[in-house]
Amino acid sequence: MQKFTVHQGLVAPMDRENVDTDAIIPKQFLKSIHKTGFGQNLFDQWRYLDAGFPGQDPNSRRPNPDFVLNLPRYKNASILLARKNFGCGSSREHAPWALDQYGFRAILAPSYADIFFNNSFKNGLLPIVLSEAQVNQLFDETAAFPGYSLTIDLERQRVVKPDGTELAFEVQAFRKYCLLNGFDDIGLTLRHADKIRTFEAQRLAQRPWLTRTLLA
Repeated sequence: MQKFTVHQGLVAPMDRENVDTDAIIPKQFLKSIHKTGFGQNLFDQWRYLDAGFPGQDPNSRRPNPDFVLNLPRYKNASILLARKNFGCGSSREHAPWALDQYGFRAILAPSYADIFFNNSFKNGLLPIVLSEAQVNQLFDETAAFPGYSLTIDLERQRVVKPDGTELAFEVQAFRKYCLLNGFDDIGLTLRHADKIRTFEAQRLAQRPWLTRTLLA
């Protein structure tokens, strides 16, 4: 998992409440047996005018010229500004996968659905909770200033505006530790790889018949 320390990026405004996970990554794309390739279908029903299906060449599609992520001023945005209850709906982990693989590193919103919120941290995506007043102001500033970007300092737990104004945010200590170090659940386990190998070697030495059982 990619580490998150300090990130500066262009902001894209998703001015909709209750954006559910089926809108983030529609159900037909969940058939994939891989964990990659979902970024091209992020917000698929909103980004394109034609129906999408797995394995389709995105260059053959008809983009919706009015959708925010298709506007030239938000090309290569890596911070998503959203409204309340972002990520509601089903618990699919594909939603943070799609956001991350599109290029987003963080989301700013007043609130999130619990499962989406937890899944985001586990996949290297930082969901930041700000007040509705703060989010409203960020929407106004993003609309008023093309190229509007923010700096997110996870260690200091601050969102820094272009004028230097800082917005504090809370993040649970263990989640912060994992993001700063790039540890997903597997990465956390592999910190103890030497101990695991030592235990396995000792267990096989004490119970050599397990080798035959494992190879059977």
